[in-house]
Amino acid sequence: MIHVSRLSVTPVKGFAVWHPDEVTLGEEGVAEDRRFYLVDEEGLRFGALRHGPLVRFSARYDAATEELVFRLPDGSEVSGIVEVAEPVTTDFYGRDVAGHVVRGPWAEVVSADVGQRVRLVRADRPGDGVDRGKGGGVTLLSDASVEELSRRSGEPVDARRFRMLIAVAGGEPHEEDTWIGGEVELGEARVRVNGHVGRCAITTQSPVTGVRDFDSLRAIKDYRGQNPRTRGIDFGVYGQVTRPGRVRVGDAVRYMVSSEARRRPSYSK
Repeated sequence: MIHVSRLSVTPVKGFAVWHPDEVTLGEEGVAEDRRFYLVDEEGLRFGALRHGPLVRFSARYDAATEELVFRLPDGSEVSGIVEVAEPVTTDFYGRDVAGHVVRGPWAEVVSADVGQRVRLVRADRPGDGVDRGKGGGVTLLSDASVEELSRRSGEPVDARRFRMLIAVAGGEPHEEDTWIGGEVELGEARVRVNGHVGRCAITTQSPVTGVRDFDSLRAIKDYRGQNPRTRGIDFGVYGQVTRPGRVRVGDAVRYMVSSEARRRPSYSK
């Protein structure tokens, strides 16, 4: 039986993901996933592509109380209640995201670690901080696909480097590709699977240190090739929530046949 094997979220874009036992999927995905992000002094996004070791930080955010906690690389913590200041608009790969700069100690501790001044921003709308591509706010990847990449490359591959919201177990390698154009039911929720996730250089970085340690893009391309339409290096899929609800680790994943569904190639050579 195909089932949910892991859930991965982070309140702050670029920080380490953590693994709750359950999440609630709304129309925007998980509301507080990537709710916060960093920008530099020019207002440009400052994320893991620019500074991989951000992943050494982790965070927790309670939207009900507005408490935000940063855990620093040395194990110490900085916490407080979120208060916002001036509005900002940030470019997310051609998509404008509206937010407000966050007052408080969080930006200062990150600035000291990365060696330049950054500001912390909270997106005004839940879900806006997620890299949506054109496929929606939910990402899925099968454990079997990660295992196949490990087998093909001859390297142990930590699935956390792909930073996907939902991992599933029990299927065939890249079976998630065949869901494109249809819907999957996960616990109480249902997701329409819209397309592939084209990978970027972040996946070459260790999910623990942020240091580049594995040429994941070359390894994927070597056996899957490139998407003939987008020229992307695809690994995993995007989806849009069509029925909100809770998703728990262990929940069954059921593919719902759609008249629009069609098998997509794995681009193998």
